[in-house]
Amino acid sequence: MAKKIYVGNMSYDTTEHALRELFAAHGEVASVSVITDRDTGRPRGFAFVEMTNDEAADAAISALDGQSIDGRTLKVNEARPPASRGRGDRPYGGGGRGGRGGRGGRGGGDRRRDRGDDW
Repeated sequence: MAKKIYVGNMSYDTTEHALRELFAAHGEVASVSVITDRDTGRPRGFAFVEMTNDEAADAAISALDGQSIDGRTLKVNEARPPASRGRGDRPYGGGGRGGRGGRGGRGGGDRRRDRGDDW
């Protein structure tokens, strides 16, 4: 069974090819994905590596966590599923304020009316 690994604190110069070689020393690598900014296309400093079996993945995690690569100390651990973005159990998204919303308050008054003057 394949295991996905999170690789953080990467140098922006570290490439997918370099990561593949680094992890291949510990077992067969199924995929490497360096995460990039969608607007600029620049690397965001982390990646995901998928290894074909759990034993190889565990060996790579223990060997590479804390190693210095391209001048940065890597943080390597098993990838966790993405966190919920606060939409709860709603089938179509949502979130937001809940309740009745609106602006509340009573608004401003007419000064003439407030003083009792006739119009």
